[in-house]
Amino acid sequence: MKINSFIPKRIKQPKQRVKTIGKRGLVSWLFLLPSLVGVMVFFVMPFMVVIGYSFMNNPIQKEFVGFSNFVNVWNNDAFRLAGGNTLKFSFTAVPLAVILSLVLAVVMESRIPFKSFFRSAFLSPLMVPTASIVLIWQVMFHQNGLVNNVLMMFSDSKTDWLKSDKAYIVIISLFLWKNLGYNMILFMSALAGIPKELIEVARIESAGKFQIFWHVKLRFMSPTIMFVTIMSLINSFKVFREVYLLTGDYPYDTLYMLQHYMNNKFAALDYQMLSAAAIIMFIIVSVLIYFLVRLEDSYGKDVEG
Repeated sequence: MKINSFIPKRIKQPKQRVKTIGKRGLVSWLFLLPSLVGVMVFFVMPFMVVIGYSFMNNPIQKEFVGFSNFVNVWNNDAFRLAGGNTLKFSFTAVPLAVILSLVLAVVMESRIPFKSFFRSAFLSPLMVPTASIVLIWQVMFHQNGLVNNVLMMFSDSKTDWLKSDKAYIVIISLFLWKNLGYNMILFMSALAGIPKELIEVARIESAGKFQIFWHVKLRFMSPTIMFVTIMSLINSFKVFREVYLLTGDYPYDTLYMLQHYMNNKFAALDYQMLSAAAIIMFIIVSVLIYFLVRLEDSYGKDVEG
């Protein structure tokens, strides 16, 4: 009797476990459902509409024209100028943002006086509204602004910073001033999470500070470096907001970004060209992120193993 009563219980247990897992999965999907609906309605569906517009002659006639919109956008001089400026800005500002914030994090990790003050100072740009930041930069870099007044002590010539080739320097400075603090905090958190035992072993093996940083700390920080690089890259493509507030729809040539091109196409109701430009921009960013992920994977896989 005991054996017969025991066997059915053993047989029923896996079925009960499967039912329990199924219920948990159903409950999890129910909790995720509002977020999934929001993502589908506000992100996936609009993106599908953009893809559809990129293959049409216009949203009214909706005639399929193949890749002609992409060809027209690619051959457009304004798009090439905007794309070249955006890539140039990203390839300049992003490495500077990553390297300088990493250096600041290493400095903040050491025992320096007024560490809390410097940390708060670098984070303060995050608390200032964008409009206020732009106003400060306009006052500083105007032809009769603070920077020119200081430079006049050493030279007799004035520079109209926002209407010359040097406008590029102004935007990079603004981008770094705004993003260094946030990146620095991420790197400081990554540095604090490195196992102290490995650093002690490296010191026992007579490794120098540079060797410890390069072979131990930097490898354990590779996921954080990857995250900071991707976020900085995304922010570099969104610098249009600051440039637009500083210079308007049609800035100096060196500041004409991809977002300017798309914003002007939107104002002209040229949705098919706008959609094609957005798809090209999406492909470029996706390719850049793919290579960054592969680079991080090849560099940090031995640490993860």
